[in-house]
Amino acid sequence: MPKMKSKSGAKKRFKLTGTGKIKRKHAYKSHILTKKSTKRKRNLTYSTLVHSTDEKNIKEMLQS
Repeated sequence: MPKMKSKSGAKKRFKLTGTGKIKRKHAYKSHILTKKSTKRKRNLTYSTLVHSTDEKNIKEMLQS
């Protein structure tokens, strides 16, 4: 039986941390930025962790 492939979309969007948590970027930072406040845009810059309820699904997508 062949190896399972990772989802290539998930590979591009998520990174595993050293402790096994999953890091992600914020959405809504690509266009239509004029109406968003500077504070809002700045806070969207930083990465954050995936919520614990979604971790299992994303880890399955990342398994190769």
